[in-house]
Amino acid sequence: MSHGIDSKLIVAQSQAIEIPIVQRKVTWDTYEQEFKTVVRELKQMGVDEAVFGDIEIQEHKDWVDRVCNEVGIKPVMPLWGHEPEQILTDFIDEGFEAIVVMVKADLLGEEWLGRRVDDSFASDLLKLKNKVHLCGELGEYHTYVTDGPFFKRCIKILDSSRILKNGYRFLDILKHEVSEK
Repeated sequence: MSHGIDSKLIVAQSQAIEIPIVQRKVTWDTYEQEFKTVVRELKQMGVDEAVFGDIEIQEHKDWVDRVCNEVGIKPVMPLWGHEPEQILTDFIDEGFEAIVVMVKADLLGEEWLGRRVDDSFASDLLKLKNKVHLCGELGEYHTYVTDGPFFKRCIKILDSSRILKNGYRFLDILKHEVSEK
């Protein structure tokens, strides 16, 4: 929800990677309960682990540990405790492609929207290291992954617009396609 992207774009990622997807409409008030409901359903289908991308916010890890314990699955946090600069570098070096879809307006300007996550992006973020977490862990920015090593197809952004709302800038992706690499 905090990325500000249409749920159809998550479906596009599922199609590009060729994995099944489960989506539910939620609000911040209903998120945890619906999350638990979905996990319990998946657990009945043999799922016994869930992967989370948190890096260092203890409050998030505590939530993950508590909720996973309550529904009886194992939380997997492969990035937890790793250096943000190394995570960002590895993401780029492994061949993932992503664009910035949301920024906090008081930290990053409109020119960051739609920007590719690449070496130049990482270099510019390093210059802002004291006010922006390199991986956006505190919500300074969010990205949308359009391609990567395990993607069977890629996602092309064909049209977008920029929106300023409640102190955040969003890249509203109006048109996209899942296409062959």
